[in-house]
Amino acid sequence: MGAEIAELEPKIVWEYFHEITKYPRPSKQEEKIVAYVEKLAKDLNLPLEKDKLGNIVIRKAATPGYENKKGFCIQAHLDMVCEKNRDVEFDFDNDSIQTWIDNGWVKAKGTTLGADNGMGMAMGLAILTAPNLQHSDYELLLTLDEETGLTGAMELGTELLKTSDILINLDTEDDHTFSIGCAGGINTIGNYKYEGEASPAGYTFYEVGVKGLMGGHSGVEIHEERGAATKFITRMLFEMNRKFDIRISTIDSGSKHNAIPREAFAKVAIKSEQVNDVLAFIKSHSDTIQKEYKSVEKNVVAVAEKTDAMDRVMTKSFQSRLLQSFYAMPHGIIRWSPDIDGLVQTSTNFAVIETGSENVKVLTSQRSSVESEKMNLANQIRSVIELGGGVVIQNDGYPSWEPNMDSPILVTAKEVHTKIFGFEPVIEAIHAGLECGLIGERYPHLDMLSFGPTIKEPHTPDEKVEIVTVDNTWKLLLGIIENLPSK
Repeated sequence: MGAEIAELEPKIVWEYFHEITKYPRPSKQEEKIVAYVEKLAKDLNLPLEKDKLGNIVIRKAATPGYENKKGFCIQAHLDMVCEKNRDVEFDFDNDSIQTWIDNGWVKAKGTTLGADNGMGMAMGLAILTAPNLQHSDYELLLTLDEETGLTGAMELGTELLKTSDILINLDTEDDHTFSIGCAGGINTIGNYKYEGEASPAGYTFYEVGVKGLMGGHSGVEIHEERGAATKFITRMLFEMNRKFDIRISTIDSGSKHNAIPREAFAKVAIKSEQVNDVLAFIKSHSDTIQKEYKSVEKNVVAVAEKTDAMDRVMTKSFQSRLLQSFYAMPHGIIRWSPDIDGLVQTSTNFAVIETGSENVKVLTSQRSSVESEKMNLANQIRSVIELGGGVVIQNDGYPSWEPNMDSPILVTAKEVHTKIFGFEPVIEAIHAGLECGLIGERYPHLDMLSFGPTIKEPHTPDEKVEIVTVDNTWKLLLGIIENLPSK
């Protein structure tokens, strides 16, 4: 298991990807993959430079005869979303990703695969050593901490790129598709001060939850209107709080701002004489959500399991106020684009609920290709949190990447794609966030394009990359590099 992917074609790309899977790389904990890249650059005798944050550029000079061609940059991010199934034992700080091949796809055993954006990284590294490749001045840009808020691109040094006129981002996840624009985003965080008291007598303790949801990337799959575990657990607890005598101790769901939450669990105290009625309600509620979401969420289920007593529970007033705030929290598509058919223009992801010793924290993520809509939605969510007694923190967000249909690199790439495959690629703007908008702010002269192999279910343990599309992307990338225009 694992090493067999290094024998796939194109071998040079899969060999690098196999090496990358040995270094799980949670956001903000990329030290091991950085050390691997640094050693590789040293072994290849290629210059490597970092900015203040730690973003990396490796440079390789033009091959003879290509010095007058436009310089290019390949860009990918170093980190990955680290998610696993609840029943899987895995240490993302130390364990290697366990890959396997399944009917034309590469997957991981019970965890995220890290093809997002490890496959882009692998291709960028492979260009450094690709045999017989004729190319202009090349810079490989590897950014930090993309998945928790595009921190690397946001803090990118303005002197790091020196020779590039063109940037190719390898973080688009559909074969034969060119991305030329993306939504901007902002995170809205709420902290509710935990108001608690000692657990009452005469109650029985249960962990209740919702699981089996598909989850997914909140920019890539939001249009499929998959269920969010945060909303499902809130709905169930809200109704239980109205119908029965329950006391909530904790609510927890999700872990990443850009992942639609797949599971949610709450520890509750149930008045002992009402336990059977509550369990019957949970079963009925499970049937209800299965019926409502049968065409989308085929495995969703509400569950309850007896557990040990908790020392504290929320006060009744705090519990009701919190549930009302969560119940009113929007999630999903807010507006479709009126100009581009099938494109989500504005959305929000109710991503995380986390109960700590002093606070209950919620993390939400808003996306829009229209800046004013993004901020309007973020302020709506601010109001929902503040009406529930929470304190709001909003980050600075990141800008959208405005499409340019007249982009010279787009023209070149379309010609190369049509020559290789015999048909034109799909040209689109996407709802997911790409680093191009931020990089373009710091290097406004760059002509940018994004593409990549087909990756399904990113940010979930079902993540997989289609093998044949890796070969397609590699051929396309080489063809574009060899056909770049003169300066």
